[in-house]
Amino acid sequence: MSIMLDVICIGQAVIDCITREKEETPYKPNVYRASTIELHTGGDAVNEAIALSELGCKVSLLCVLGKDMAGDIIFHEVSKHNVITDLIQFFPITTPIANLQVNTDGSRISINSNATKLEGSSLNSVLLPNAKIVSFASLFRPPLTDPETVKNLMHQAHQNGSIICVDTKLPLSENNTLEQFKEVLPLIDYFFPNENEARYYSNETEYSKIASVLHSYGIKNVIVKLGEKGCYISGKDNAFHLDAIPVENIKDTTGAGDHFVAGFMNGLLHHKDLYECGLEGSIEASKAISHTGGSI
Repeated sequence: MSIMLDVICIGQAVIDCITREKEETPYKPNVYRASTIELHTGGDAVNEAIALSELGCKVSLLCVLGKDMAGDIIFHEVSKHNVITDLIQFFPITTPIANLQVNTDGSRISINSNATKLEGSSLNSVLLPNAKIVSFASLFRPPLTDPETVKNLMHQAHQNGSIICVDTKLPLSENNTLEQFKEVLPLIDYFFPNENEARYYSNETEYSKIASVLHSYGIKNVIVKLGEKGCYISGKDNAFHLDAIPVENIKDTTGAGDHFVAGFMNGLLHHKDLYECGLEGSIEASKAISHTGGSI
């Protein structure tokens, strides 16, 4: 790549099949109606990359795709949004497809298959180009579950002088813990767990205590995403709660956290402080929940 990248987004890429407002009872035997059934690109890294590109950033996506129709759709869609695709890795696997059922209040349930494990793929041979920010968009989920892979990529990002951001998922296996990544946790500049993940990693419930535990690993800034309650931000010199931006017509909460992180990182690119970055993240999250799907 000849251009200087703003952000590299690394992590999940999926197709979301989104069913909205399925009726409680069938209108004829074994057949239900829904208000809409749509296909959208999804996955943390894809959502972040598209959101950042729409904000005017030069962003590259590093993810794993299968050599199949779903993989082709994701590749086409991110390309259409001017996301740089040079780093995308193709393998003879099945691209994950998630079945999301969205309720009238915007809440959802997700059904996934074993394809999310991305078995038969690896990011071990990837060389990261220079970027202002490298976002590990879905730590603890494939392709970011192998400690050696994550350590290698984080060391590369650190050596390149990149700001390192980490968004998280609850581990698929009890064997995945923060301790596995202890060596590189001090390299993390901004850590973005949601409330459940933050409590899981820290074994604490109070936000200040959660942040204290995560800071003890060497993580510099902790941003706990709290959904409709906003976020809790803890940095070197201060900690504070930031309310969410009210949204009257919530359509779908899918990807709201990813858009929050994208907005926050866009603030970092413009040298904004923690409060301003949090506010920009909240603005992007409010836009996301006003639309269906993780990518606007």
